[in-house]
Amino acid sequence: MQAKQLQRRLFLAGIGGAALVAGLPQWSSAQEAAAKTTVKTGADQKKLAATVAKGLEYLKTKGQAEDGSISKGIGITALGISAMLQNGLTPQDPAVAKGLKLIEASATPNGAIASPKSRFVNYETCLAVVTLSLANREGKYDKLLKSAEKFIKSNQFDGEEGHDKDSTMFGGGGYAGGGQGRPDLSNTAFMVEALRAAGTPADDQAIQNALIFVSRCQNLESPHNTTKYAALENDGGFYYTGALEEGKEKDLTANGGLRSYGTMSYAGLKSLIFAGVKADDPRVKAATGWIAKNYDLKSNPGMGSSGLYYYYQTFAKSLDVVGEPMVKDAKGVEHDWRKDLVEELSSRQREDGAWVNTNGQWMEGDANLCTCFALLALSHCRAK
Repeated sequence: MQAKQLQRRLFLAGIGGAALVAGLPQWSSAQEAAAKTTVKTGADQKKLAATVAKGLEYLKTKGQAEDGSISKGIGITALGISAMLQNGLTPQDPAVAKGLKLIEASATPNGAIASPKSRFVNYETCLAVVTLSLANREGKYDKLLKSAEKFIKSNQFDGEEGHDKDSTMFGGGGYAGGGQGRPDLSNTAFMVEALRAAGTPADDQAIQNALIFVSRCQNLESPHNTTKYAALENDGGFYYTGALEEGKEKDLTANGGLRSYGTMSYAGLKSLIFAGVKADDPRVKAATGWIAKNYDLKSNPGMGSSGLYYYYQTFAKSLDVVGEPMVKDAKGVEHDWRKDLVEELSSRQREDGAWVNTNGQWMEGDANLCTCFALLALSHCRAK
């Protein structure tokens, strides 16, 4: 993918607007205007608008509390406010303004932006950074974003915690702060996205260290993944983490490998692109090959109904960044993924405007969370 094409896709992906593209070279207002007219899709735009409006109304009137929070924590609040902003609401909208005020008030002197006594301080900070970057007008949140960027980098497993480049933990990000717990691809993808949204360039050392971890989470035997898991499945998809304690591995495949699945494969592909990996790189080719073989909107490939709404938003954001309007599946059938996604999510929406997963794993029994994910996914389906 050429530099200008990548700039255009990053802009359209909506992961930080001006704050993100400010870190990329040769971006002009003319290019920005051109970018807004490049997305073509057969998705029913009237259905999309009606579905989004209904979802936003639910989130504003039933999902959000008076203090601006959504499901109490900063994490889901940040997702919800991002969903509102990415679907056309402005920072001045009362619901958005309340949420932004709460997020801003949750910033701490060390740069974290999280709920009090949160066990997920790194995760929440990453989500908050993306939200504040979307709302950053005239540098209002510059100081908070710079401080949060430093905090996020300080929590990366990058050697200071005793994990050098030979460690399977190296370069990753996790839920907690202070090097606690273990890194995983989901949190690492959020970390990379947050850093890019805050203006961190792709060649920054933190992004390149994250790329090492991301590459080691791909079922692809290559110079970038020489771990024992790489060759066992070798299907090009991504798994949750290779940072497993010897003898305590769970959920292994029949031959002792790690299972590729939808959310992680799209998150892995997105992270490769954000880290500057080119379209002709074997890692990108293998990931897109896995997607072609596992194109599905009825389930989270490899996981069924588990994490389905998280899958939808990762699916949409990643394909938006890739920049191709169609996905050709293993049978050679081309799919307008935006059209398919609008149809699927509109059919799953409840009468009250919300979405919820009957499989409550990973908190998806919370209608607020699922609605945030669904709206974030739909924000990538507009014809522009």
